[in-house]
Amino acid sequence: MTCNWEAFATAEPDLAATVEKRFGAFTHHILATLRKDGSPRTTGLEVRFLHGELWLGMMPNSLKALDLRRDPRFALQANPGAGTEMAGGDVRIAGRAVEVRDPATVARYADMVSPPDPDAFHLFRAELTEVVRTFVEDEKYLAVQLWKPGAGVRVTRRT
Repeated sequence: MTCNWEAFATAEPDLAATVEKRFGAFTHHILATLRKDGSPRTTGLEVRFLHGELWLGMMPNSLKALDLRRDPRFALQANPGAGTEMAGGDVRIAGRAVEVRDPATVARYADMVSPPDPDAFHLFRAELTEVVRTFVEDEKYLAVQLWKPGAGVRVTRRT
């Protein structure tokens, strides 16, 4: 089961706001895809939250784009930033990337984001399967918020 960003944000607005803030704190984040042989590939990526979607834009024929065309599963981790404080916690999103080829949608995205070459890039929208936030709570617990479509947020705490 998957859902788009808007459905997640409607179901869990507080967690969605925290996730957007963490991703908004830095420009570059880490995307994990699967290579042809099934081994993982990690690479840097900029993400955008626009029009109720989480967008992944990539250079033409980049290996990560080719990976996602072959196998749409991905994991995305917010840049942890400088030092060890990770204000807002460690945030990760997993899902399936759906390539968008509709010219009007691609043009609207390009108008808002201004990619280096607005006529040559891959655009994917994320269908979410999981959102996870790990953070220190009350200076005592390691708290993990886990959301999956249809299940709501589950919180676990460890000392």
